[in-house]
Amino acid sequence: MTDRLLNLIGQESKGPPPAPAQAVVAALLAQGGNNVAAILFYGSNLRSGDVDGVLDFYVLVDSLTGWHRSRPLALATRLLPPTVEFWEVPWQGHVLRAKVAVLRADQFASATRPNSLDTTIWARFAQPVILAHARDAAARQATLSALAGAVATAASWAVRLGPESGTPRQFWEALFRATYAAELRVEKGERGVSLVEHAEARYAALLSPALTLGGIGFQVEGNLFTPHLSAAERVKGRAAWGRRRFAGKLLNIARLVKAAFTFKGGVDYIIWKIHRHSGVRLELTPWQRRHPILSAPLILYRLRRLGAIR
Repeated sequence: MTDRLLNLIGQESKGPPPAPAQAVVAALLAQGGNNVAAILFYGSNLRSGDVDGVLDFYVLVDSLTGWHRSRPLALATRLLPPTVEFWEVPWQGHVLRAKVAVLRADQFASATRPNSLDTTIWARFAQPVILAHARDAAARQATLSALAGAVATAASWAVRLGPESGTPRQFWEALFRATYAAELRVEKGERGVSLVEHAEARYAALLSPALTLGGIGFQVEGNLFTPHLSAAERVKGRAAWGRRRFAGKLLNIARLVKAAFTFKGGVDYIIWKIHRHSGVRLELTPWQRRHPILSAPLILYRLRRLGAIR
């Protein structure tokens, strides 16, 4: 079953990415060179096939200093990964926009494990992804193992947060509702439902091998899964999730503060993302643009009143 999950993830992630995404990958490799272990292409543009808007990438590196060329920035990424960059890449007379998250490859692997308090990375990479670049066979295998771990972690939480017995879709929808609620999100609350709806057969195929890799037994009758979890295990799981939901909000706030110092073009990107997903157009004063940290509490308050974040 472990091999089955790895094979499924390997087949799904082998790509290739669309030509515009390949152009961004080439630009990232031009900066990072052999320090780059892997590049992952994921997100709404992968699901839709649309290359407008902002393309999403994760860059997994060996040395943060080698990528950032700045010890303070490397330290910030080590303490609170990832660090996000906004890239603009010329391509066939157009300008491609990309959001690039950078962290060490071992940080990525650690963040996909079940004991991680941070739900962000494993929740994103339980979703479809293309391994757009792997430096060598070892880097490819390590990255695929981390991706399989992300799916197994997601599945283990899905059955703890979902019904006692249900369809794969019901478990995955419960999981993504919970992970969206654990972050400061501008997307609507039912976005998790649309994620599963987009690739329902894919999530159904992954549930059995992912639970097996996670060491969770289950019974299948037709399309109904019944995980072998006691009432006490469910109570314990929901309490553990409560801690992750609380930690997730704090981590999101910390990352917003960090982005104000490390994310070039970050203010304009955040305004664009809020408008794209919620329809709320936020206008900032010149003072707020110059002092995003000082003005952050007021901006967050305004966004909550306008219904842009939950």
